[in-house]
Formats: sequence, C-alpha cells, structure tokens
Amino acid sequence: MDKQAKKSERFRHFFQVLWAVITNSYLIGFVRGKIYQGKIKNICVPGMNCYSCPGAVAACPIGALQATIGSYEYKFAFYVAGFMILVGTFMGRFVCGWLCPFGLIQDLLNKIPLPSKLKIRTFKGDRQLRWLKYGILLVFVILLPLYITDMIGQGYPWFCKLICPVGTLEGGIPLVLLNDAMRATVGWLYAWKNVILIVTILVSILIYRPFCKYICPLGAIYSLFNPVSILRYRVDSEKCVNCGACAKACKMGCDPVKNANSLECIRCGKCKNICPTHAIEYCAISKSLRKKNKT
Repeated sequence: MDKQAKKSERFRHFFQVLWAVITNSYLIGFVRGKIYQGKIKNICVPGMNCYSCPGAVAACPIGALQATIGSYEYKFAFYVAGFMILVGTFMGRFVCGWLCPFGLIQDLLNKIPLPSKLKIRTFKGDRQLRWLKYGILLVFVILLPLYITDMIGQGYPWFCKLICPVGTLEGGIPLVLLNDAMRATVGWLYAWKNVILIVTILVSILIYRPFCKYICPLGAIYSLFNPVSILRYRVDSEKCVNCGACAKACKMGCDPVKNANSLECIRCGKCKNICPTHAIEYCAISKSLRKKNKT
C-alpha cells in the first residue's frame, strides 16, 4: 500500500473514531452505570450502536425497528424504516465503512499481526454464507418480534436479545460491571451473548469484518441500496487497464471492475486508493447516468 493509500486509510479510521466518540459522548453514563434517556435518544444513528451503551446519545436503528414492530401500539416502524431508506438512498453501505463503531472495532481487530497463512481471505461457502444476514433480518428483526408476543401483544427484540454482539460489548458488559444489582441477576443468556461476542472477536482477527459479511441485518438493509444510492462508485473504462489491483485490495471480496457497486461494498475506498490509473471515483448517480447515456 502506497503512502497516499495509507494516508486515506488513516483518515477513514480517524473519522470512524470521531463518529464513535460523538455518538457515545454521554461520558457520565460510564461513571453512573446508567444510560442516557433524553430526547435525543428518540433519534437513530446510521450505524450499529447499542441503545443500552452507557455513552450512547441516540438509538440503534435495528433496535428501534424491533421495538416498534414488537409494540402492541404499532405494527410498523414508519419513522425507523423511513430513516434507513433515506440513509440507504444517499449512502448505501458507506455507513458500514465510515459510520459504524462496530465496523471500526472489526477493522482494528483484523490488523492484529498474524502469519499470513492464518489470515482467511475467503473459504468454501463464503459467498453462500453471506446470504445469512438477510435471513437474520427477516426472521429475528421482523417476523419474530411481530408474531411472537406476550399476553398483551408485546414482542421482544429477538436479534438484540439472542444474537447481537454489539449490544453485549457496548451495553451488556459495561452495565453489568457498573451495577451490583445487574451482576446478581446475570444468567445463561448473558453467558451465551458473551460467547457470541468472544467468537466474533476471535474470528475478526482471522477474517475481515465477519459480522458485517454474515450477520449484520443493518448491513443487509443498506446493501440493497448500494446499486442505486446517490453516493456510489464509477469505474472509468477508458482509464482501467484491468490490472486486478482493486479486486486484490478489497477485503470484502468485491471486484469493482465487474460490479463497482456490489451489495458487499462498504465504500471503504481501498480499491479507489490503490488504483494506479485513478479509474475508480465517487460520483452522484445522476452524473453516472449522464455519462452512461452519452456512451
């Protein structure tokens, strides 16, 4: 990776850290062991950031979606769905690459040095396994909260309750450590969630962003907007020399020459920065369509 590419990567990580600090700026929560419950908490952040994190000043869109779908008062989260559609329409999975705190954690974990033979770029069944996140979105985020309810018709946030390692890391562990009463009530579910978190951390060292690739329902939603989002990639065929550098640089397994706006692309910019002829560029969809029409 050349100096410019390294500089761009450092800037992306700086932006990720800055955004994580801004969206988790309720620092007194880490002292008191209580979550912020002010009016801002009614607003969603674009990425996965647990509502129950002591520092979180806003809500996670997946948590909010489950809460409103599972509510006996509402059966569809028009605000939350509208928010995710708006974000997806503008940015697609740019959110995953730049605005998700858990994405940053996975990025840093994968930088832990290991012998190259232990780093897994792909494996048999990798592509098929990536469809799992869509199944998790459908079953755990939508169907279970909608149809499995208690006596008063209230559903549960099943993804947050049974799967989400983000909630365990950002909310569960800090709150349990800071509250004696919570420590006395932890049981098998807390242990199970910690097992999932530990496995996710260990696998993240070996595989780049396994949570984003195979599990994250928010990434599944935003991925659907990648081909049509306003912020997107374009490959200039006149400049491209088909050297393969972009595909080799992409840790998400995308080939920009074949599909510049793959469902798996997180807009991290590695392909753009490594391209020797600067054939890959950000462009608005309108600009892309105009150039396509001219050809």
